[in-house]
Amino acid sequence: MSNNKVALISLGCPKNLVNSEQMLYLLCEAGMEIVPEPEDADAVVINTCGFIESAKAEAIDTIIEMGELKKEGKIKSIVAVGCLIQRYKDEILKELPEIDAVLGTGSYGDIVDAVKSALKGRPVEHFKDIDQALEETGRIVSTGPGWAYLRIAEGCNNRCAFCVIPSIRGKYRSRKLEDIIDEARALAKTGTKELIVVAQDITRYGTDLYGKRTLAELLKKLCGIRGIEWIRLHYLYPDEFDDELIAVIASEKKILNYIDIPIQHINDGILKRMNRRGTGAEIRTLLKKLRERIPGVVIRTSLIVGLPGEGEKEFEELCAFLRELRLERAGVFTFSPEEGTPAATMTDRCDEEEAKRRQERVMEIQAEIMDAWSQGFLGKTIRVLCEGYDEEVGLQFGRSYADSPDIDGIVFFSGDCPAGSFADVEITEITDGEWFGVQV
Repeated sequence: MSNNKVALISLGCPKNLVNSEQMLYLLCEAGMEIVPEPEDADAVVINTCGFIESAKAEAIDTIIEMGELKKEGKIKSIVAVGCLIQRYKDEILKELPEIDAVLGTGSYGDIVDAVKSALKGRPVEHFKDIDQALEETGRIVSTGPGWAYLRIAEGCNNRCAFCVIPSIRGKYRSRKLEDIIDEARALAKTGTKELIVVAQDITRYGTDLYGKRTLAELLKKLCGIRGIEWIRLHYLYPDEFDDELIAVIASEKKILNYIDIPIQHINDGILKRMNRRGTGAEIRTLLKKLRERIPGVVIRTSLIVGLPGEGEKEFEELCAFLRELRLERAGVFTFSPEEGTPAATMTDRCDEEEAKRRQERVMEIQAEIMDAWSQGFLGKTIRVLCEGYDEEVGLQFGRSYADSPDIDGIVFFSGDCPAGSFADVEITEITDGEWFGVQV
């Protein structure tokens, strides 16, 4: 039936994508047909992000674009869900009347009712408690081949001064360990070889359910699953790292030597303004310990420049830190004053042009560090998870242990490796951050 055709557009982070995959599962279970293009659908579901200004703009632009298709009669209904909707639930329908139904971040499980009601011309609004216990729901994995995200918790308790996540995603809630293991086993049976463990803060896993940090125990159990060969970790809060976790990462061969630790800054005054726990000295000590205990570890971080109170002295301290520690991966963002956060009320901020200059300066420093590090792989053979064939380049492509999907690099190589399988690749050329090689 034509009114059962649904397209889903997923915006934002990997955690959001998992919610999208769960909604796809529920829609399919209800007998609806999932189509890849909005123009072929009767209803379009948009899973929005509302984290920072650029993400909000992307979500709004997407809704408006779908609204044009609706005006043209190409689609019947628009269902908007997720973070932007949760954050602006009192304004969203007034400002964007093209939307027919809205669901907050506590109501993804109501997607079938929302789509059916919208198609019948009955607008609905569902905003359940964002702090409620997580429901276990099936997924239609949309990533891969060969890899999938494994979300182990929802929400956040850290309450950084610049961040709105706790107010739109709720308090930190861990999934039960046995449920996570069951899902990981099911993923392995369908060909998943790399699990990317995600949550807003995976180091806190288990503290709410079991009264203690339980990530190390979970990782050991994941390593015991047949078929899983790589386990990648996103995102680890610096002050929740303990020696037990470091020992597990160092000793378990399946856990990749890749650690994503968003530190945000290194200056003590800025860290305090950010409401981050710990000091710059403690961050340095942790990173040096990781280097010592896990040889060859790739450390990824996120940084914010231009926060109120960051003068030239504080910024230069951050630059000196990067030159000293030489982290392999870093994402650099300018401060976004998000309404409802303590940082948005701080008045002594630098102007946007200066913040942009600082971002570009850090990116230049980081590019030099990454280029120098990459050159050390010339002539070496590395393991690559093949993801497909690039027609334009004329080569196969995949990712090494140092590359997380969508945020890091790609390895191009000549050879014959099925997508979703591993290949040993000798690196023969590195150009503008891209690695090229030959399967051996």
